[in-house]
Amino acid sequence: MNQGNGPAHAPAWVFFTYVSFAGSLGMLVLGIAFLPLDLWMRAFLFMGVLMLVQACVTMTKTQRDMHESARLVNRIEDARTEKLLMEAGRP
Repeated sequence: MNQGNGPAHAPAWVFFTYVSFAGSLGMLVLGIAFLPLDLWMRAFLFMGVLMLVQACVTMTKTQRDMHESARLVNRIEDARTEKLLMEAGRP
């Protein structure tokens, strides 16, 4: 996915993020499963956890998309400015 626009993540870091996410989600699910609550209460908590994870993923993707689009707009503006400067410098 990295197209030379910035530093790539190390494979160890990517692995760590996946393991951290899976571990934290697994521990949370186990904690909810062993709560001394009725099944419907545990199901409600689990639904809340799933919605929170989905919201985090969506928010992260939206922020990244906004950042990437701002970078593209800045590159286009820089190219226009450079073209204008080159044209102004010609006799």
